[in-house]
Amino acid sequence: MSAPISDEALGELEVVHLFHDAMPTGVSVSHTGRVFLCYPKWGDEVGFTVGELRDGEMVAFPSQALNDNRSDADPERLVSVQSIVVDPADRLWLLDTGSPLFQPTEHGGPKLVCVDLTTDTVVQTILFPTDVALPTTYLNDVRFDLRRGEAGTAYITDSSDQGPNGIIVVDLASGQSWRRLHEHPATKAVTPPDLRMVVEGQEFIERAEDGSTSPICMGADGIAITADGSRLFWCPMAGRRWYSVSVDALTDRSVDDEAVAATVVDEGDKGCVSDGLETDDQGRIYVTDGEHNAIHRRTPAGEWETVVHDPRLLWPDTMSVAADGHLYVTANQLYRQDKYRGGRDERRTPYALFRTAIDAGPVRLA
Repeated sequence: MSAPISDEALGELEVVHLFHDAMPTGVSVSHTGRVFLCYPKWGDEVGFTVGELRDGEMVAFPSQALNDNRSDADPERLVSVQSIVVDPADRLWLLDTGSPLFQPTEHGGPKLVCVDLTTDTVVQTILFPTDVALPTTYLNDVRFDLRRGEAGTAYITDSSDQGPNGIIVVDLASGQSWRRLHEHPATKAVTPPDLRMVVEGQEFIERAEDGSTSPICMGADGIAITADGSRLFWCPMAGRRWYSVSVDALTDRSVDDEAVAATVVDEGDKGCVSDGLETDDQGRIYVTDGEHNAIHRRTPAGEWETVVHDPRLLWPDTMSVAADGHLYVTANQLYRQDKYRGGRDERRTPYALFRTAIDAGPVRLA
């Protein structure tokens, strides 16, 4: 008897590395091809929250000592890193949530740390004041434009599922930061009955051991900046629409919040729930599709293409466009965690880091 027909893969995925212990989220690739990943402390046994892939093995980066925090508010060491991004100057920035298990943050925990990749040493640490990184804040992802300001500007999403959402802007020269689009509707999660997420045939929702359920409320999550640096894109994790805003307005502190909000554009329905966004130097914008094991992109002409669809792409999380012409992506089965499966952890290792050829390079605003 012949086998039943199944859906077909589209595009090609190359396995870069398999993970047999903690689940990774972020990935970034340096200009010289070094590969870095991070492991937020969501319940797995995390030996180090930032690592580098060297000779097929993950090792603590930049050192084990920096990964051994003394408290959840340790200003000098890494607490729980959600995102890592190589900037246009080939420096690695570590976005530390200061929030293991999504606990309330304290000053000293949430921070942005810069590592010089020529020496593998920390050269700058930016701590966020308590009116920027709120107790409920969850720093999710970050993008850079080194042309704006004396030393450049960073943009960070606050994806909190317990409090206000928004975009955080950071002046890298002074270390000053401020919130934009604070509680703007476009930064908020969409909840039932307006959104019903389904992954592997099951509704993606929080399920407690007693059978009670609650909606997933993660707001502004994925973030990307256009190749010309004029607009910043983001999307709530719980939602299928995505949005953009004028970067000129975001960075000009003389522009009030109402005027910033006036530059927000609803970019439409992505057709999927996305945990990550990315852009390439050809002006294309990539979105992960956690509901359908896929990655799509929108061309400068506004047309949509599927880059890859593969049954192994179980919850594509973070993407990174590298100088080698590939798009790297982590797949970590996030939706199989116990908080979504009634107290049963149904993830099965290994988790994976994949890459797929895209014939483009990273956006470098320098």
